[in-house]
Amino acid sequence: MIVLFVVIQFIPVNTNNPSSDENLELKAPVAVKNILLNSCYDCHSNKTNWPFYSKIAPVSWLVSSDVSNGRNRLNFSEWFTLSEQVRARKKAGMIEEIMDNEMPLALYTFIHPDSKLSDEQKQILKNWTVSKNGD
Repeated sequence: MIVLFVVIQFIPVNTNNPSSDENLELKAPVAVKNILLNSCYDCHSNKTNWPFYSKIAPVSWLVSSDVSNGRNRLNFSEWFTLSEQVRARKKAGMIEEIMDNEMPLALYTFIHPDSKLSDEQKQILKNWTVSKNGD
């Protein structure tokens, strides 16, 4: 078992942050941006803070997969590569998942309790999603 654990450490996973053009990144009011930075950016941007456990298999596989899937679904670092209509749909989908307590993921908030959104933070995000701020 120990040998297997050591061997799987050599299976590479992608824990890189792609370079980003700041001009393409989401622009939002400070209160909104701070919430997103704290609770969303690790999986939904090219500015992931990779924790130590993201380098240890098999946990690294899950973390890398979650970040990859998150970036593919919604990437705030590439916000302005999307059309205005797509950005509006992304905001609507985002707030629906937040209000349904589907985001941030339960496992993420368990490991990072400060990322759990308060009712006040959810309301700030909800108000932003119906505004044109950040578009």
